[in-house]
Amino acid sequence: MAKAKAHVFFCQNCGNEFSKWMGQCPSCHEWNTLVEEVVDKKEIKSRKLVADVKPATLNEVVESDETRTPTGMKELDRVLGGGIVKGSMILVGGDPGIGKSTLLLQVCKNVCNAGQKMLYISGEESLQQIKLRANRMGQFNDNLALLCETNLAIIKGVIEKTKPNMVVIDSIQTMFDEEVGSAPGSVSQVRQSTSVLMQIAKGLDITVFVVGHVTKEGVVAGPRVLEHMVDTVLYFEGDRHASYRILRGVKNRFGSTNEIGVFEMRQSGLVEVENPSQFMLDGKPKGASGSVVACSMEGTRPILLEVQALVCHTNFGNPRRTANGADFNRVNLLMAVLEKRLGYHLGDYDAYVNIAGGIRMNEPAVDLAIILALASSYKEKPFGEEMICFGEVGLSGEVRAVSMAEQRVNEAKKLGFTTCILPKVCLKTVGKVEGIRLIGVETIGQAVDLL
Repeated sequence: MAKAKAHVFFCQNCGNEFSKWMGQCPSCHEWNTLVEEVVDKKEIKSRKLVADVKPATLNEVVESDETRTPTGMKELDRVLGGGIVKGSMILVGGDPGIGKSTLLLQVCKNVCNAGQKMLYISGEESLQQIKLRANRMGQFNDNLALLCETNLAIIKGVIEKTKPNMVVIDSIQTMFDEEVGSAPGSVSQVRQSTSVLMQIAKGLDITVFVVGHVTKEGVVAGPRVLEHMVDTVLYFEGDRHASYRILRGVKNRFGSTNEIGVFEMRQSGLVEVENPSQFMLDGKPKGASGSVVACSMEGTRPILLEVQALVCHTNFGNPRRTANGADFNRVNLLMAVLEKRLGYHLGDYDAYVNIAGGIRMNEPAVDLAIILALASSYKEKPFGEEMICFGEVGLSGEVRAVSMAEQRVNEAKKLGFTTCILPKVCLKTVGKVEGIRLIGVETIGQAVDLL
């Protein structure tokens, strides 16, 4: 007898199922995200509950030590929280060509050299293409096994037969399960494939890396339930035409989500950048107005970056505002503070704000640097070459305190800066630091006067 099939609609953003099409998803309230798919409706037989099954109290649970495997890349270990947790499932997302496959192949090389068995499953590339990339990275040993397959049943059988320590799935959008009637890459297939791989990871205690494509909106293609199911979500950021790459942890059940890793793309693969502050400040212009160095915190790591601003008279009635690397609404807010509190007439001026190097920072501690960069460009007065600043700016024009001020000052001193402008309330926590002059400011007016 033929299986009964039904037409249902899935939301590509949240993964919820609906019986009819709607313009807006009732769950996540996103527009035009419902897609039609054909699913098999099978009879689900009820199972009798086993009488011996009973819940356990918290005191009865035996705590096990969390074993981590180092990846051989300190930047990646930092984002993961110290290494790879056995039996976890890690999702790596990013734009096409950003270096996801290169990163995971380098992890395979380092882990295999440490004596672990790896299985690299590719649904997009042939064995010859993987071999060409591997030749640029160096010598691989026989602990790495390659497989080009998209059928999830075959993949599951190979994993159960070979029993590797880690598995790489490149990518989840190419995998399909024969029990699901929709095409590969659909919401149903992605959700089913992730569920099967999660059962493999937890059942066989195997670490599974999953590569996910990113849509034009910047989220992993497929339902958001994909991110909820995995243990760790890593995003690979950066311009594919630039040499740097930033690995950011969005979700991590075994560590912090505030850490980032910085890499540089070279012909031989990804190279770690141990001093990202120096890397971000390379090429900074000397004596140019609108250029200010700020210090931002990413987790426990202070990063110095250059904030650039260009304020010029507009040729149209409506001035243009552009923000690259910073929050657009935040830049508009800070410009309004400049107009109201300092009397700057910016209504006839275009304003362009850019964080050099392509890195994106949304921390409020960069507010003071954006204010000083705008004022420097507006007045055509350059900021000091050996000066650095950080601080949050409020709507009243006050400069508010930020966290970890002492670490920021020490990082600035390490790179040779001699003067630091910071919130006055942070002077007590920082104390006196030899080799660098600390200037505390209470308002943006005091900070702009230092120009």
